[in-house]
Amino acid sequence: MSKRRIKKIAIIGSGIMGSGIACHFANIGVDVLLLDIVPRDLNDKEKAKGLTLEDKIVRNRLVNDALTASIKSKPAPLYHSSFKNRITTGNLEDDIAKVKDVDWIMEVVVERLDIKQQVFEKLEKHRTPGTLITSNTSGIPIKFMSEGRSDDFQKHFCGTHFFNPARYLKLFEIIPGPKTDASVLEFLNGYGEQFLGKTSVIAKDTPAFIGNRIGIFSIMSLFHAVKDLGLTIEEVDKLSGPVIGRPKSATFRTVDVVGLDTLVHVANGIRENCPNDERHELFQLPDFINTMMENKWLGSKTGQGFYKKHLSKDGKKEILSLDLNTLDYREKQRAKFATLELTKTIDKVADRFKVLVKGKDKASEFYRKSFAALFAYVSNRIPEISDDLYKIDDAMKAGFGWEHGPFQIWDAIGVEKGIEIMKAEGLEPNNWVNEMLASGSASFYTVNDGATYAYDIPKKAQAKIPGQDSFIILDNIRKSNEVFKNSGVVVEDLGDGILNVEFQSKMNTIGGDVLAGLNKAIDIAEKDFAGLVVGNQAANFSVGANIGMIFMMAAEQEYDELNMAIKYFQDSMMRMRYSSIPTVAAPHGMALGGGCELSMHADKVVAAAETYIGLVEFGVGVIPGGGGSKEMALRAQDTFRKGDVELNVLQEYFLTIGMAKVATSAYEAYDLGILQKGKDIVVVNKDRQIATAKAHAKLMADAGYTQPVKRKDVKVLGKQALGMFLVGTDAMEASHYISEHDHKIANKLAYVMAGGDLSEPTLVSEQYLLDLEREAFLSLCTERKTLERIQHMLKTGKPLRN
Repeated sequence: MSKRRIKKIAIIGSGIMGSGIACHFANIGVDVLLLDIVPRDLNDKEKAKGLTLEDKIVRNRLVNDALTASIKSKPAPLYHSSFKNRITTGNLEDDIAKVKDVDWIMEVVVERLDIKQQVFEKLEKHRTPGTLITSNTSGIPIKFMSEGRSDDFQKHFCGTHFFNPARYLKLFEIIPGPKTDASVLEFLNGYGEQFLGKTSVIAKDTPAFIGNRIGIFSIMSLFHAVKDLGLTIEEVDKLSGPVIGRPKSATFRTVDVVGLDTLVHVANGIRENCPNDERHELFQLPDFINTMMENKWLGSKTGQGFYKKHLSKDGKKEILSLDLNTLDYREKQRAKFATLELTKTIDKVADRFKVLVKGKDKASEFYRKSFAALFAYVSNRIPEISDDLYKIDDAMKAGFGWEHGPFQIWDAIGVEKGIEIMKAEGLEPNNWVNEMLASGSASFYTVNDGATYAYDIPKKAQAKIPGQDSFIILDNIRKSNEVFKNSGVVVEDLGDGILNVEFQSKMNTIGGDVLAGLNKAIDIAEKDFAGLVVGNQAANFSVGANIGMIFMMAAEQEYDELNMAIKYFQDSMMRMRYSSIPTVAAPHGMALGGGCELSMHADKVVAAAETYIGLVEFGVGVIPGGGGSKEMALRAQDTFRKGDVELNVLQEYFLTIGMAKVATSAYEAYDLGILQKGKDIVVVNKDRQIATAKAHAKLMADAGYTQPVKRKDVKVLGKQALGMFLVGTDAMEASHYISEHDHKIANKLAYVMAGGDLSEPTLVSEQYLLDLEREAFLSLCTERKTLERIQHMLKTGKPLRN
């Protein structure tokens, strides 16, 4: 194991990519030196101030402006705004000597070989031998970049290709040069996964590497097919989006976001540098793409691409779509296909593929043609771009946001069925696929003893995919390690005395079955195990309580049943806190409402960095009723310190709920009091989250975990706080900042967090606050406006303000 440590990195080039990479290294605690060129001319502002080209503010203008723009961009490149303090800026004339003190130099300048070579020549004069040096190129051959450099330079040099935006896209391609030392590749592979939170893939030095070679082929294939099949861009985006496990932006909207010019640049590079590619003709740009390039319809950056934002005659914003036949913009058209209707009841994306290729309509024809082309293409890219099929799948999932890679989709359809589809389109798989079937392997992947195996082409046998020992993959152990199951949860044995309870409801909402399963899991753990993790590997941890159930009870005025349901929720959260075994919550993605409340009641939270967590109940006309309102009052009093104005501290926690604040990363959740410093931790790589949560549960158990004593020492401020809150909410309504109903909700929350109208500050129990919370929640459920909001949320998925 390498003892190399990355304490400081130099990023050379501060464009969108360079600044984004700099921000992500800052996210993980690395000290960053960000350098760019010195401006050759003064701008108007600098001239007006009487500045010269020798002034430092001018010399660092390009780097500072680029970094500032990056930090302000959406989605945010930083987990927390304070992390920008980890980045120091400078320029390549005054500050290049500082690279001698860094552990890694990464070049992210313009994609021109001559310029990159000039930069490397300058850097080598100051680089300390042994320092890593890499290029974030998206396609220039690595072998050409280090020509003429020293042996030490070439030994420590390779490509490290991030995808934009660097924080969010997980693919980290590592491309060796001719002389790259094997230990460098091994280190970068591990560092990318463990520290950067990426899916590391060692690629070959071929045009566009792995991700872009397959991704651009897939997009170009659709560009050519769209007219042949008579499809609109809306129809293609409907067919190539979430229904097959792809991002909502699907195909054409993704191109608009990335920029058509970027796609064309990579496509042209593949066409020029891969003359022997059997689908070479597909990388030739269709006429409509050439016209769009000439018109500079490049997407979001130019205000129009395949879609265009438009103000209608009545001043409303609307999105127009490009008609590929006339190249005129028109109103968006709704896309609907019979085959897609058949998949609406199929929750698992992998189970949809067989249905999608069986239909008789244009949608099924689209899928058969696109999958046939994709399957044939990826089978022919081995061993050209990779020796291992799983690396192609990893690259597409991590770089392009596909839920399933090409070979996984092929497996889902059936390998032989995939070949049948190919032959119907006049295509054939590479011969190794037929050899695989002949060898007795009927699929590209298998699972054995909780580990994933992939077909190894040279060995002609299934081989365990390396690097899994740090992960727990729930899909692989769910059946073999199942301890309990109901319609809401599966409880699995993670080993070493630790259980995991995994929600199985739609969007992982928390209803009666989930709560029953959670309580059962605690029962089992208390009897026969040492600890419990609450975690899953779905897109989201939990979007909250089952509001459909709440709406039905409230609409039918079944208030006794609703009261019992809310009490059951509260009791289950308190069970999480006061069980005899340690409980660890592992939130990721959206952890809203009840998902947030559950996390706050665990003994420890192991949160993925990309966790969007908050108490959002105000949006549906209620207050947090599963212990969240109580918990924020409790946490406020726990942060009271000598000299604090207690009312001000309590007000901050009140506003977190009242404004339905949601942290946009786990680090921001510390600011909101949802995560607690010194107790809860953040992991950057979500794939490691369950394993890390298990380790912490075991650590607490091994240290001699003792069941906590229920608290009766929560200080509430009574009328003193209530009066302040009520004056504030009255003023907000009078100034028309909040509606009458918002005013009512806020006052109910104020009553709970103040501890009622007690005449003086008093110590109360958690149960006292829970009873106030439940009473307030139920009273709000009798309001017509609340029912309207819940109904609106159920229909649209968006909160209604009234």
